[in-house]
This record gives sequence, structure tokens and C-alpha cells, in this order.
Amino acid sequence: MSALRYRRILLKLSGEALAPENGFGIDPHEADKVVVQIRKLRDLGVQVALVVGGGNMWRGIDGLAHGMERATADHMGMLATVMNALALADALRRGGIDPRVMTAITMTAVAEPYIRGRAIRHLEKGRTILLAAGTGNPFFTTDTAAALRAVEINAELLVKATKVDGVYDKDPKRNPDAKRYERLSYSEALVSRLGVMDSTAFSLCMDNDMPIIVLDLWQPGNLEKAVLGQPVGTLVSA
Repeated sequence: MSALRYRRILLKLSGEALAPENGFGIDPHEADKVVVQIRKLRDLGVQVALVVGGGNMWRGIDGLAHGMERATADHMGMLATVMNALALADALRRGGIDPRVMTAITMTAVAEPYIRGRAIRHLEKGRTILLAAGTGNPFFTTDTAAALRAVEINAELLVKATKVDGVYDKDPKRNPDAKRYERLSYSEALVSRLGVMDSTAFSLCMDNDMPIIVLDLWQPGNLEKAVLGQPVGTLVSA
């Protein structure tokens, strides 16, 4: 087995990774599939932090379309990410992995408050941490929360796990001639507005030299290739 390139990563999942076929809610079987992927990383000795989106539970754009205030819609989205984190933590626990849910909004009855030093200590003790409720502030996406937390916990890599095998110049589902990038610079990703992550998340990673790999979570072996430094998906770096 090759030596690890990255020993501490932050894995960003969309809420849809936990959803059933109709895309809404939480399917325990889908959560179990995610656990299998995380266990492979743990078996390699990788410290794993997770940020899960909330799109399978709530989409703020639906609220905005009905006149809801953006701050209210965003706070509801944060609560959706907590529900997903709790569900995934339960699946991890059943799978023999010791999880800790930490939230940016204090709710001590169900999770620990996010404290940077405590989060790092959990990782050092071999626990998998789930960082929920975004940044705790409206107007920031879970992609931005993932970039922020990755920098804060001294992660060596941010993995954006999707259902597409990298970053394309246009939608590959609609354009058979779409070109996949093997590598992009931060500035190229920002200028091209490729839609993989929002500009705030990219800027945070660029300012702090945090490499990003965008890959297909469900392609066997992709996560292992990423942490071993082997070519997979699209690498966004300096």
C-alpha cells in the first residue's frame, strides 16, 4: 500500500447522499453506504471530519420563492444539516466508528458546541467528527462552512464528494462533449464560475492554500485514491 498523502481531511457531502431515490428525507440504507466509504478511510489511518448539506430536508430557495426572509430560510437549512449529521452519526456508531456531532448553533441536548480545539482533539483521539449547522450565520453555504472548518482544524485536503467524477466545463449530463478538468487553479475555478463551490468557499481555500478534490463518491476506490495522492476527479490547488 502506498504512503498516505493526506492524513487529515474534511469530507463535504451533499444532503442528497443520504436521501432515497425521490431525493427527499433520509434513507438509513444510503447512510450505511456512506459509512462503508468512511470506514475505508479510517482503515488507512485517515482522520476524517464531515460537513453534510441539508438539501434533502430543506431548500432555502423554495422558501424565498414564497417570500420568506433569507435569514430565516438559511437558519432552517442549518437545522436540516443537524438532522443529517445526527442520522449519519448514528449510522457511523452502528458501523463501529466513534462519532461526535458538533454544531455551530448551540443545542447541547443533541450535540456538542463547535470548539476548534475540542474538534482537533477528537480527531487526534481517533473519532470522526460531524460539523453541522454551517457557520452558524445566514448567507453562507455549507460549502463555505466546509472550507472554513477545513482551515480551522488544519485539514490537509478538502474533498467535495458528488455524483459526478470531477469538474467539467459544462454540464456533462446535457452535453456529451463536455470536457473534464484534471486540474484547475483557484483563480481559474473562480473566474470560470464552474458552479462546483461558491466563490466564498473557493476564496477561503485559495487564501489558505487548502487543496480541493472534487470526485464521485460512489465510484469504488475514489476516496482511497484521493488520500493516497493518486490521480482522481479534479484537483483545485495553487
